[in-house]
Amino acid sequence: MRPRPDFCMKYPKDSMDSIDGVLLVDKGPDMTSHDVVAVARRALGIKKIGHCGTLDPMATGLLILVVGRGTKIQDLLMAEDKEYVGSLELGKVTSTQDADGEVTETRDLTGIDEAGIRAAFASFTGDFYQTPPMVSAIKKDGVPLYKLARQGKTVEREPRLVHVYSHRIDAIQLPIVDFTVVCSKGFYVRTYAHDIGEKLGCGAHLRSLRRTKSGKFGLDRSVTFEDLKSGDRELLLSRLLTLPEVSRLRGA
Repeated sequence: MRPRPDFCMKYPKDSMDSIDGVLLVDKGPDMTSHDVVAVARRALGIKKIGHCGTLDPMATGLLILVVGRGTKIQDLLMAEDKEYVGSLELGKVTSTQDADGEVTETRDLTGIDEAGIRAAFASFTGDFYQTPPMVSAIKKDGVPLYKLARQGKTVEREPRLVHVYSHRIDAIQLPIVDFTVVCSKGFYVRTYAHDIGEKLGCGAHLRSLRRTKSGKFGLDRSVTFEDLKSGDRELLLSRLLTLPEVSRLRGA
């Protein structure tokens, strides 16, 4: 997309080409990660922008955008650990393992108590295998699984080794359980919620999710989606982390 004339007057082409770094965005609900990238491209007047780790439309929180030469460290930043704050609802299983799906099964919560919930969470710590959900961007024979899911198809998915470094149960008010989890890349928090429900025998789905950290990055220097939409380039550029800053933050 060609930059708007007013941007070109403030930032000549050679300046625009030198916009390199990392922009931290606090993503709101009901938008895709691609939506955020598209708006950032318009706001900054540069096409070379990617993101590090997809957030589902229902999820909010930290989305790392890599800009210009920052795209060269995209894989490196995606590989870092993530922290999420979320809530799950016990007793209801959904088609997508989260609140965006249709309820496919409702189960009784009789016998479910705090001790059992804590034991179920504790069983998913350290290394373990997780089967990716059908509604995901993983490809089968070149086709994303979510497209197959839309066609009503279910295919076999290869379990993946993931790691939970730590977790905390923040509140229990049945049927809702609030939690915080620090996990490896490639971890599906909605599958985590689903599997905890299966462990308890009552089923569960992810009710809400917010990413609060990714590697050394948090939300303290983030911009909002509204900031991106406003097109305030001075603000966005003032929040852009330069590549040397990123290197120092990561201790590299």
